[in-house]
Amino acid sequence: MTVRYVLDGSQVRTLEDFWRVAGESIGCGGYVGRNLDAFADCLRGGFGTPDDGDLVIEWRDQEVSRERLGHPETARQLKMRLAHCHPTNKARMAARLAA
Repeated sequence: MTVRYVLDGSQVRTLEDFWRVAGESIGCGGYVGRNLDAFADCLRGGFGTPDDGDLVIEWRDQEVSRERLGHPETARQLKMRLAHCHPTNKARMAARLAA
């Protein structure tokens, strides 16, 4: 059995928006976590998504969200992490941001 979920990429402006839209669209009780490991767990099944069968995600307006999730959003995310990371990770996060 194939289950199809539709993700509206026009609603994705930030990474936080992506996690919200994915949770609303895909299921997992309306939440898919806020990192790729949690997202992968959700897609594997058993967290509101089907345990068996195929899962298809139709990402509409993906070019819009691809543009919005580009370099500026990545830099914004790294700045937020730099501001809140453990002092021993500051140099590594600053280097990632500079790159």
